[in-house]
Amino acid sequence: MRLRAAALSLVVLIWPAPAGAQQRPLVTEDPESVGSGLVLIETGFDYQRDQHFPVSGLSGHLRSLPRFGVSIGVSPIAEVQIDNVSYDTLRITDRTTAPLSHLLRVSGATTSSWSDTVVGAKTRLLSESAVRPGIALRFATKLPNAGNEEGIGLDTMDFYNSLLIGKTFRSLRVVGNVGLGILSDPTRGDRQNDVMTYGISFARAFAEGAEIVGEMNGRFNTRRGDPPPGTDSSGYVRFGARLTRGLVRVDAALVAGLTPHDAGLGVTAGLTWVFRGLDLP
Repeated sequence: MRLRAAALSLVVLIWPAPAGAQQRPLVTEDPESVGSGLVLIETGFDYQRDQHFPVSGLSGHLRSLPRFGVSIGVSPIAEVQIDNVSYDTLRITDRTTAPLSHLLRVSGATTSSWSDTVVGAKTRLLSESAVRPGIALRFATKLPNAGNEEGIGLDTMDFYNSLLIGKTFRSLRVVGNVGLGILSDPTRGDRQNDVMTYGISFARAFAEGAEIVGEMNGRFNTRRGDPPPGTDSSGYVRFGARLTRGLVRVDAALVAGLTPHDAGLGVTAGLTWVFRGLDLP
């Protein structure tokens, strides 16, 4: 039912959004870079209900505040990124026996930890033209900042690479991602799971500086049989709006999981600021 509702909602969004790189509240990566010498800073918060952590066995309502990211344009076609910097707090509603539940150091009704930071870079391969979409490659590594003792981290390092495609049709911006994720098994150091990552997003302008946005983004497990815990299929749908005034953009969106392993309904909101930070030759 979640998947059908998400598909119907995405169809509603296919309607004549402005060109330009996608930012918050979307996570699907646009092939356009932030721009040579420019710095993009994102900050905000997320709140998700009924989030389950299958490796620790904890479930509850997850708050991420603050949520921070930065992208730095190192050339006209490339940027480096530091994303997913946030402090996560889980209000625990349930505990079950899980593969690493014996490692928990959580005695109360809440637990908290810094999240796993993602460090990446993307470079544009083909610029967008009247008939051709823009195409780029992105590489990223998830660092094991969140330990498994708090129950909301896996203490593993993952690697991602993606092909990014984007095209503007009048006032509609469409972006697609497809790639490979190599996810470490949090219970065994000699095993991994390869997943297919995907994303498709839309942005439609309905007034000057104002857009309606939406996306589906996640991963598909490609392993036969049961995948390692914490590496199974996962996906989220986001729908919201953005308002841009000068160099600042504010946003808000509803978030819903697509699989039984994902969180229920949630909300995200924040702002984005772009400024010239580098004087490149």
